[in-house]
Parts: sequence; C-alpha cells; structure tokens
Amino acid sequence: MDSSFRFKQFSVSNVRSALKVGTDAVLLGAAVTLLPEDQYALDLGTGTGVIALMVAQRSPQLQITGIDIDEASALEAAENFANSPWAERLTALHQDALSFHPKHSFDLIVSNPPYFESSLKNPNQREATARHNDSLSLNSICRIACEQLSEQGRISLILPADCLVKLRRTAASWGLYPFRILMIHTTEKKPAKRIIVELSRRKVTPNEEKLVLLSSGEKTAEYIALTQEFYL
Repeated sequence: MDSSFRFKQFSVSNVRSALKVGTDAVLLGAAVTLLPEDQYALDLGTGTGVIALMVAQRSPQLQITGIDIDEASALEAAENFANSPWAERLTALHQDALSFHPKHSFDLIVSNPPYFESSLKNPNQREATARHNDSLSLNSICRIACEQLSEQGRISLILPADCLVKLRRTAASWGLYPFRILMIHTTEKKPAKRIIVELSRRKVTPNEEKLVLLSSGEKTAEYIALTQEFYL
C-alpha cells in the first residue's frame, strides 16, 4: 500500500516519522511569512519534512535545514528531501535542538512543536517525545530563536490557541515579540482552535488575522486559496 502523502509538486513518505503529516503542518507551511532577502531557514522538529518542503517550494532562494531528535524521523525527512525538486537546498539532521550549533544564523525558524504538558502520555516513547514538550518547551524554543536568529530574523509557530498568553510572556522574556497572529477556526461559530504566531525582535503592534477552515462542511474559499499551491 502506498504510504506517501502527495502534494502538487512533491510527495512525502509518511511511514517512519514519529508524527504524520497533518493539517497543522500544512497550515504553517502555507501561511508562514517569507521574504525575498531570506537566505537560511531552520525547521525545528521537522518530522517528515513537510513544512521545510513547502517553504522550499514557496521560496526558491532559501537554504533550509530540518532537525529532529528522533532518528527515524530525520532519516525519513532526508529521503523526502532527496526525492523532491529542491534536494540541493534541503538538509535533514538527526539533532537535539538544544545542542545544535550551526555555522550561520537563520533568517527564519519554523516549528510545529510538541505542546502537550500534563495529558496522559502515549506509551509509544517516540510519539510521546514528539507530542509532549518535556524535551522542547516554549521556553527552550524561544531561547533557541534568541540565540540562532539573525538580527532581523523571525520565528513562526503553530500552537493550540490557548497557548497564546503563555507564548507572549515567554517570548518577551527572551526579547521576542509577535508581529503577526493568525487565529484558526474550524468553523465560524467555534472559537479558535489553533494559532500561527510569528515573532521577531521588533516590538510592534501585531497584525491580527482570522482563518476559518470549513463552512457547511466544505473548505472555505480562504482555506482553498491558502493551500491551493499544495493540495491536489
């Protein structure tokens, strides 16, 4: 049985990674702010590599490194990168983010990070590591961003909506502030379920946006427009 997740310009093997391709990753890959002057990007906890691949498709000049603490995930990401049209611009490493010391700073960091704190842990240790933030907390992510971003660099995260207050407080302690907040609602009548938050060293009033995914059981025009370059 074919286990690949097929996009318009690439496919993602989805077998060995601790976490599979999901809507959160696709939303972040499609919505993250990219600038023409960006040179280097880092995908923290790359998993299958889908976010890095989407960023590579959108930004033809970027050199992108994906790192993952899970060896099987890093190996699968490396294969997905090698089989993509952008293999020369993508690198996957089996690496603990907290001990990663690259030779250059990054203009962009993206992450669909683990966010469960106190829920019952999955007995599968690999999935527990991927889903729970014991090994990569918000504080650790902000510390990494503070240390590894270029002066004008940004970090973009997708998280549960109820993490916003904690993220803003934690990020501020590291000198990082949101410049864009995208509230993601499953339907118009439901409260936001996810947020994409983009932060930089600039202290500004963030641009607040809203995305509704479904209306009457169908994808909204906004959701289709955001992902149309990727979904078949």
